Amino acid sequence: MRVEVPLRSAYKLLNHGPTTLISAAHEGRRNVMAAAWVMPLDFEPPKLAAVIAASTFTREIVLASGEFVVQTPCLAQRALTITVGNESGRERDKFAAHGIATSPASKVRAPLIDGCVAWLECVRIAEPTMEERYDLFVGEVVAAWVDAECWDGRGLVFPRDELRTIHHLAGGAFFATGSKHAD
Repeated sequence: MRVEVPLRSAYKLLNHGPTTLISAAHEGRRNVMAAAWVMPLDFEPPKLAAVIAASTFTREIVLASGEFVVQTPCLAQRALTITVGNESGRERDKFAAHGIATSPASKVRAPLIDGCVAWLECVRIAEPTMEERYDLFVGEVVAAWVDAECWDGRGLVFPRDELRTIHHLAGGAFFATGSKHAD
């Protein structure tokens, strides 16, 4: 079950540096890609930055639609993350090809990928120079969701190992988020 996260706390869904999945949809076409370089930028309104390479089909859809979803996959979705990160959706629908279950977003047309830990629905803030030069896209977070089991009201928790978020190192190697330690 998803629960809404106050937008002021949306950054807490990304500030631990997880690998993400970025989904986008426009005029009957949709795609998903893996993205390791995503970070929160601001609190109010909440914003994030994501690197979306020029060669990707997802980028074409984001530019056409002006919106996208950033979601954090969990350890149970590691194989899916590798798969969607290593193939293009330009010629075939990755969702159909791999049986990726989705749910509708609340504010954007891009789908939410079921089974993730968190979902950030975003509207693109056009920054053409940064997008062209650095592949860096800025999104305003217009809705934020988290798996109820992974949210204690203050931040992320991982009650089961398979729910831990994943972090890409290089060459297909990942590690999972560890335990939270408070001062």
